[in-house]
Amino acid sequence: MSWKKLRKNEKGFTGLEAAIVLIAFVTVAAVFSYVMLGAGFYTTQKGKQSVDTGVKQASSSMELDGQYIYLVANTTGSSGDVKEIYYYVTLSAGATAIDLNNTVVALRYQNYYLQLPYDATTKYWTYQGIVDVDGGTPDNLLEKNEKYKITINITALQNAGMVTNLPTTNDYVTIEMKPPIGAPLIVNKQIPPSLTSLTWV
Repeated sequence: MSWKKLRKNEKGFTGLEAAIVLIAFVTVAAVFSYVMLGAGFYTTQKGKQSVDTGVKQASSSMELDGQYIYLVANTTGSSGDVKEIYYYVTLSAGATAIDLNNTVVALRYQNYYLQLPYDATTKYWTYQGIVDVDGGTPDNLLEKNEKYKITINITALQNAGMVTNLPTTNDYVTIEMKPPIGAPLIVNKQIPPSLTSLTWV
């Protein structure tokens, strides 16, 4: 085979073909980069949401306004018992508004442990706006700078057959308020050795 024949059959790589290949590579790289950046942004956003949710779940959303809970006596004296407990709550610093209608109050004393979702019919526990930033009739949202009174009606629990005995002197009482988001507010108190008509601890 002669040198001339080899030159005659030789095929070249034209500039147009090189441009097409280059454009194809650039297009694929651009699409791939866009997909990877989108996935990265999505992952970053989901990570931020997870951190924010974790902080909200780990921190308590509400706190006692003051350090006391108030005991309304059914009978007074050294063998007295308690028919009602009330206390005041506000939002913790930086917390978002809490829907009290979706909050669960748990009550523990003696051998009883009751979890009580809010129910406007049974009224095992109720809330009342004392300071409301919206003005007018207080709503179900505990918001910044607001103060709400929470009342647990233990007599109603007894009448419903959920408990037999009322809390009595020297009993330990634990109250938990569990909002939809955030750690619960937990209050531990011991009833004093003697009760008056209204006792605070």
